[in-house]
Amino acid sequence: MELQTISQVSKSFGISTRTLRYYEDIGLITASRKPDFAYRVYDEATLLRLRQIIVLRKLRIPLKQIAEVIQSGDARLAIEAFEQNLVEIEDEITALSTIRSVLKAFIDRLNLGGRFALPDDEGLLEIVDSLTASKINFKEEKTMEDLNKASEKLNKLTDKDVRIVYLPPSDVAAYQYEGDDPEDHVGRVITKFVLDSDLPRIKPGLRHYGFNAPNPKDETGAHGYEMWVTIPDGFDVPAPLCKKRFEGGLYCAHMIPIGAFDEWALLSKWLENSGKYEFRGKGCPSNMFDSLEECLNYVNHVGKDWSQVQLDLLIPIKEKA
Repeated sequence: MELQTISQVSKSFGISTRTLRYYEDIGLITASRKPDFAYRVYDEATLLRLRQIIVLRKLRIPLKQIAEVIQSGDARLAIEAFEQNLVEIEDEITALSTIRSVLKAFIDRLNLGGRFALPDDEGLLEIVDSLTASKINFKEEKTMEDLNKASEKLNKLTDKDVRIVYLPPSDVAAYQYEGDDPEDHVGRVITKFVLDSDLPRIKPGLRHYGFNAPNPKDETGAHGYEMWVTIPDGFDVPAPLCKKRFEGGLYCAHMIPIGAFDEWALLSKWLENSGKYEFRGKGCPSNMFDSLEECLNYVNHVGKDWSQVQLDLLIPIKEKA
């Protein structure tokens, strides 16, 4: 079987190149390179592993367990992981079945007429009280695995999943790079600038944005990435960075755990179907303001492990006339 480029794999498996690179970053798959060829390619063994990962993710197996199962090759470990998830799913099914029965009972009572009031039947209320958060698989504190599971269940975003935010205009220090691993390359340069300039102390409310610049444009999947950090007025920016002016404005925002980049399509679809908002446009063409990713709580992550980072996906919008 011939080696496949990252773009070919992205198209054939229906996942983004960003997700493929994330799987590499956490050690799930490994890419190789042809001699005299600068970009990632994948061999048959890696493609087989990727198929296994995709199947397990669709079965709601967390990435951490997938890594343990695949890397060990131990059937017993796989059985334990599957059995654990099966128990959780069966508990969920039982709880949802109970909820369905209670709701039907409520409907039957309310159909008798009169004003709305929940039945005070002690038996029904005891059943409801028994539905603990753990049984229906809800948690107040979302872990990375929880967020990944949630993203797999969604095939669309609702108004509850999307926030409307205003990003203030600001000066930014910007750096762009085109080539392999552009996010990592740009990230190292920006991080060094932020730490060397003591920017978190000087501007505690600094914000961190990024976007493809440009998007993948050929069969290699090669693309570039640009990052910004907001800076105080009049702040000096050393080469190779440059200073730009961010226009700001109104954006629709959807939060994801790092790695869930396929949800860009969900946010775009939400905007397409919105009755109130529409795409605002790219703003200044040289700065490519059409779509942004913001690292949330950046000050506490700069120079540290990004495995638990959450991002806002941002699309510029305006109210429909």
